[in-house]
Amino acid sequence: MIQPDILRNQIDLIREVFLYANRFRGATFVVKLDSSLHDSSALSGLVSDLSLLRQHGIRIVIVPGARKRIDEILVRYGQQAEHVDGLRITPEQSIPLIKMAAFDVANRIMTELSARGISAVIGNWVRARGFGISGGIDFQHTGSVERVQREVLERVMNDAMIPIVPCIGWSATGAPYNVSSDELAVQIAGSLAAEKLFFVTDGPSDSSLKLVLPSDVIREDDGRMSRLTVSQAESVIELNEHQKDLPAILRLRHTIRALRSGVKRVHIVDGTIDGFVLKEIFSNLGIGTMVHANEYESVRPMMSEDLTDVLRLMQPYIDRGLLLHRDEDALRGALGEYAVSEVDGTIRACCALHALSGNRGEIAALAVDERFKHLGIGEKLVNYQLDRARGRGMTAVFALTTGATDWFLQIGFRNGTIADLPDERRERYDESRKPKVLVYSTNA
Repeated sequence: MIQPDILRNQIDLIREVFLYANRFRGATFVVKLDSSLHDSSALSGLVSDLSLLRQHGIRIVIVPGARKRIDEILVRYGQQAEHVDGLRITPEQSIPLIKMAAFDVANRIMTELSARGISAVIGNWVRARGFGISGGIDFQHTGSVERVQREVLERVMNDAMIPIVPCIGWSATGAPYNVSSDELAVQIAGSLAAEKLFFVTDGPSDSSLKLVLPSDVIREDDGRMSRLTVSQAESVIELNEHQKDLPAILRLRHTIRALRSGVKRVHIVDGTIDGFVLKEIFSNLGIGTMVHANEYESVRPMMSEDLTDVLRLMQPYIDRGLLLHRDEDALRGALGEYAVSEVDGTIRACCALHALSGNRGEIAALAVDERFKHLGIGEKLVNYQLDRARGRGMTAVFALTTGATDWFLQIGFRNGTIADLPDERRERYDESRKPKVLVYSTNA
């Protein structure tokens, strides 16, 4: 027999999948692939997952990095690969070989897609201009993206095909330029107002472990930063100015540019993890680093349409005896007293503020999804209710708990006694549960 907690987690996962599948139908995802992935055993599974997304109505654009293949071709033909500040110097005689390598990589991706019944097309949809001379160095046929032919890309995607965009752009006069695939992915995502831009790496980024992080950035157990706002990403870059050439920092710079150009979210993910695309898209938590322009989590008053989700969130706490039983009618009658915390459109925490006599209040019915406790959403939700208490002129707020005493003390409550409670609350004190009384002074 399946344990209730395991079954509940499985059901929550299925709900998340359907939620995101409906939300992203018709959305555009731009996927930039690290150049080393094209020779990786992970490529086949990755392309299968992208094909699955296309079949379910998500529009995909693929930007394949080609640095590794370009270097291989240049070495084969006796030409030197030279880079300055991460940017390739492209002599005129190298351009035919670079074009060969870039389109070879794109053809590999198209072949993989065709094998899965997905139509794809490789095109020259990028207008470029020469990068020119910088710091006394002539970058020759290295270019910058000037414009993306958005209308053509839209037509290709509307015909249920996946555009594959090599790292080659052409000037107005037809001169070819080698452009950065990272820059290209950012420009395409911004031009298409993409829902998501993925930077898919060829493994976990060890360089991210070397980063100095602001105090408000969470590092997961595996070392990655799970999610960042734009301002947090900027703080990471600023704190690591002394190691600005780390791949993790360079990706954050591209990420911020993308978000400022209108992309909603950027994901930096390890492409060697099987099914990473599906895990990152169809789960609130994901497995990579997400940087977002809009607010990823929000606290707001509870609404009547939230009741079913809030009761489902409370149930594990009720089953363990940590919360008193409540039903939908009870919640509906106290609708204005509850607040919820949403994470990407899904309720992951709830909390009530009940008014008591003598300008006092009670924090009650606090429940946080176990998988999201490390994000600090419980504390944000309680602080939201404490601000409401101040606004309503409450001078003290109580919390009664059987299992979270240390947590409440950590966020500013102090130990109290039953005698501290207002008369009407003292009369309802449950002697069988003997919860601890904690007090918060809103004037402190």
